[in-house]
Amino acid sequence: MSDWLVLVLAMLGACAVVVVVTLVRHKRAPEDEDPSETPDVIEYMTMWIGVVYAIVLGLAIAGVWEARSAAQDYVQNEAQALHEISERVRVYPPEVRDRIRDDVDAYVSYVVHTEWTAMADDEQVTDRGTELLQKVRQDVTDYQPRNDFEAQAYQPLLDQLATADQARNARADSTGPTMPPVVWWGLLAGAVITIGMVFALQIRRTTRELVLAGLFSATIAFMLFLIWDLDAPYGRGIAVTADPFLNLFPAISS
Repeated sequence: MSDWLVLVLAMLGACAVVVVVTLVRHKRAPEDEDPSETPDVIEYMTMWIGVVYAIVLGLAIAGVWEARSAAQDYVQNEAQALHEISERVRVYPPEVRDRIRDDVDAYVSYVVHTEWTAMADDEQVTDRGTELLQKVRQDVTDYQPRNDFEAQAYQPLLDQLATADQARNARADSTGPTMPPVVWWGLLAGAVITIGMVFALQIRRTTRELVLAGLFSATIAFMLFLIWDLDAPYGRGIAVTADPFLNLFPAISS
């Protein structure tokens, strides 16, 4: 099922629940009930519960968005470091240079075409990707520079290799969900309480009040969907892409 279809169903479902509950409550309400007699304390509590829950939603969205941005940075740093390795080995002998570049291309191709799917489905990187990056490390570290010019390029290559390895480890750590389960329980419980407090205001069966109540519940559903979608940086609709690899290694996309 598409993530956007899930969003539409969630928003429609939230609106439907509010409308149905309001109509049922109105039907069962006593004939002499006066909706204007809602105690002031209930209005005050409803306002503050809404404010507190809005703050919690804002913090949750900021947290998952920051995690997604960090995940995108890890991909960019890894791709850039591998690109630097591929470019800086031009000072090495042709057979060494070509071997390193071929192994870098093989690693990048595997990450884009195979490992990215595993990250989205299984929320983890693969052992094969680790092996391919280790092969690049062996190519770089096992070569002994034959002159000062090659020696000057050797240490920067090691630095870029360390950067790529560090970025890969960070990418591996960021494949899972950002929000702990206890936070999700709090968000869902808060949504139920916040929407439930609306019924304490004795909503009447007028088109204006039903529309406003429905939009209010749909907005909460949308915010929860947005948090859920961003919570898996590599696996859902607004996911981190492999574009940095494709931009720096255009040959692997063909």
